[in-house]
Amino acid sequence: MNTFKPNVKIIAFDADDTLWDNEPYFQVAEQVAASLLTAYGTPEEISKSLFDIEMKNMEDYGYGAVAFTMSLIENAVKMSGGEISGADIGKIIEAGRTLVRLKATPLKGVKKTLQTLRENGKYMLVVFTKGELLTQENKLKRSGLLPFFDKIFIVTDKKEEDYEKLCEDLDIKPSELLMVGNSLRSDVLPALNIGSFAVHIPSEVMWQHEVIDDFEHERMAQLPEFEKLLEIL
Repeated sequence: MNTFKPNVKIIAFDADDTLWDNEPYFQVAEQVAASLLTAYGTPEEISKSLFDIEMKNMEDYGYGAVAFTMSLIENAVKMSGGEISGADIGKIIEAGRTLVRLKATPLKGVKKTLQTLRENGKYMLVVFTKGELLTQENKLKRSGLLPFFDKIFIVTDKKEEDYEKLCEDLDIKPSELLMVGNSLRSDVLPALNIGSFAVHIPSEVMWQHEVIDDFEHERMAQLPEFEKLLEIL
């Protein structure tokens, strides 16, 4: 850990499950929908079917609360053979609606750390997150963290080409970027692959799609909590 001293100009932060909790609320919405389908399959069957639908829909809907709600509804129709009632579909929609109205309360240490980095003035701070534009913008506003950031980038996905585009937009070399996030798949690996630095701060709950095997890298640090970021910068 002590040897990880990235000489960067810009720090980019993921939002969901890095700055505030997100996935736990998605799992609650999934449980609401699954409770309406117990007559049509086991919990494992319902969950697997939903995941398959999410992966199929990703190209059309992308990531986020609205996309997830659409997949919940499609899964309910599929699992029930079209027998799901309008009233139950309404319950699924309401469960999905809660996801676009999250308070986005900052996780422990996030506000203090961002404030310290902002006051230090050494780095430009940006948000680089994926999801639906309006939903993510509103969560950032509700979180109270918006004033700490110089720029906000909300994209449909976070692959290597998206990180390359981010560096182009910021007019920096990849080696001048540090990406901070909870997902090895989306926040760490693609950043490392283009030559950037990365900090992985694992979250307690992870979406199945984001889970990959742990690994080590000379340009990556793993921290147990957000505030530890200050110790390596």
